[in-house]
Amino acid sequence: MHQPRRRDRRLARRVPPEPARRQTSQLTVAGADVVVVGYFSAKEKDFVTLMASAAAELAARGARVVGQIVQRRGVSDGGVQKMGLPYSSRTLLSYGKVREVAQACEQANADAVIFVASLTERQRHALTALLGCPAVSLSHILAAD
Repeated sequence: MHQPRRRDRRLARRVPPEPARRQTSQLTVAGADVVVVGYFSAKEKDFVTLMASAAAELAARGARVVGQIVQRRGVSDGGVQKMGLPYSSRTLLSYGKVREVAQACEQANADAVIFVASLTERQRHALTALLGCPAVSLSHILAAD
């Protein structure tokens, strides 16, 4: 009825892939056109001040802020328990907001996107691929100096 499994077709031993090397590219913000992106919970009432201080920090380091975009997570999307969580663990923002940031970067011809929230390596790589320019967290920029 059934044909026997063909285990002889399998590779005898799989070679594990080489571990990925971490590439820590240093982004110089001096003279760069940047878009500042903030992700805030609805609990955070003073997000305008945080965005302004981030723009001032970047301007003090010689960057030109060509755009600012804010994503706020309200109570309606998932309830109070999820207010502090990102929309997507992969990109931090919602898909529509990522498209909006990519469009703003293209229109302003931005050199980089600076996120006020800290980004994981995975988020940084995914956002860099989606946006077409380097995505870096503000804490990474401040730590580099």
